[in-house]
Amino acid sequence: MTQENRYDLLVVGGGINGAGIARDAAGRGLSVLLCEQDDLASHTSSASTKLIHGGLRYLEYKEFGLVRKALQERETLLRAAPHIMWPLRFVMPHMPNLRPAWLIRIGLFLYDHLAKRELLPGSRGIDMRRHAAGVPLIDSIRRGFVYSDGWVDDARLVVLNALDAQERGARILTRTKLVAAQRVKSAGGEAEWQATLRRADGSTFEVRARAVANAAGPWVGDVLHGALGRGAQHSVRLVKGSHIVTKRLFEHDHAYIFQNPDKRIIFAIPYEHDFTLIGTTDVEYRNDPAKVAIDGDETRYLCESINRYFKRKISPSDVHWTYSGVRPLLEEEGAKSASAVTRDYRLELDDTNGAPLLSVFGGKITTFRKLAEEAGDMLARALGSTSGAWTAGKPLPGGDIANARFEPFAQSLAKRFAWLPAPLAQRYARAYGTRAERLIGAAKSLDELGPQIAPGIFDAELRYLRDTEWATCAEDVLWRRSKLGLHVAPGTLEAVTAALESWFATSQARTAVPH
Repeated sequence: MTQENRYDLLVVGGGINGAGIARDAAGRGLSVLLCEQDDLASHTSSASTKLIHGGLRYLEYKEFGLVRKALQERETLLRAAPHIMWPLRFVMPHMPNLRPAWLIRIGLFLYDHLAKRELLPGSRGIDMRRHAAGVPLIDSIRRGFVYSDGWVDDARLVVLNALDAQERGARILTRTKLVAAQRVKSAGGEAEWQATLRRADGSTFEVRARAVANAAGPWVGDVLHGALGRGAQHSVRLVKGSHIVTKRLFEHDHAYIFQNPDKRIIFAIPYEHDFTLIGTTDVEYRNDPAKVAIDGDETRYLCESINRYFKRKISPSDVHWTYSGVRPLLEEEGAKSASAVTRDYRLELDDTNGAPLLSVFGGKITTFRKLAEEAGDMLARALGSTSGAWTAGKPLPGGDIANARFEPFAQSLAKRFAWLPAPLAQRYARAYGTRAERLIGAAKSLDELGPQIAPGIFDAELRYLRDTEWATCAEDVLWRRSKLGLHVAPGTLEAVTAALESWFATSQARTAVPH
């Protein structure tokens, strides 16, 4: 076993929790290896409703601690990455037959005051007949409420955490699966983990680590009982959440939160300029999380939910795109419906035989940084490290924008690279923040960005995603590192695939040439 294959911590899972734990641990000075069986954020963490929020509806389930924790994290995250996260105002139309106005006002008062706010304005009542948000709604809706939460590009959030982890010394291996791991004795007689990892080509290799963090999301139990051969006190309940995307249903920049007769809520959110994102469902799921997909009943449910409120009716034929994910929710006694299952998390540490094993059960994207911080504290203590928490005030890559004010930054970038078409400059600013300059490099014209692989996608960006952000296929580029898949012309998938395959073939050929 070479020294290069020894680590303080092996993190299993490249979703938001795994990437967050890897970042936190690497920043504490621990040597970290993260392995992900597919692409970063390829499952649950790219299938969220894209919200940084406290969870207004969780107040009805008396989850005050979870809501407060999430509300505290909102502004911390908004400051850490203002290019991929920003404030969003939500409109809640009032339906007297569902919840009385006084109850909603109490809930919004708590939502405003459970945690300190500096960036986000508070809630207020509105007259739908005079507010822009009332225009698309049916005439019988005359009043409503407005409150604040945040929006996030969830898949890019994962990538930026992994990138920061790597820049602090972590090794990130995508398309690499944990096959087996067991506790063994090191040469010095101390307990450690010996793990076998399998690459996409089927080849395997071994690493050793002083500790393992199991952040495999929906697969947390499979990893525990299978690769690790361990049991656990906690378990997860798999719940499918599906979303639909339609052409834009309204012109303003607010989002909607709609109450349903079944006591669930549905969001309708401005999405990628030209679209509206609608979701989500809560459906018990017992199949392979990698094969999750929306079904006809879910699509109809989401359409019907929207049609209760909008003048313009939609049907399944209006759906432009869909996505689904499996949420690994913390299993608790007494939670009968999927909607009632807590979105909180538990961290379980097994160090009875030395060589700590930390497993993550549950969680939501808003609280990932706090979860990672708590995991880092537990692992640091178990490994004898004195390094403390550090992520609360540190920006993510590209997020070091003055005063977390994105618009002045975007304007400055567009001015500095005036030869960039305005939509492309805006997209670079949003996706990459201050790292856009690394992508652009020394280029002084569009021609110097290299060949245009597809409309709006130049060689320089593809190379950046490939070399810096672990993109290996067109799906990584078009649906996770970006949502260009919603906008691109026919043939783009094939063009991006051909460009990546050509580069990888050239790279392998160079590696094979003897020196």
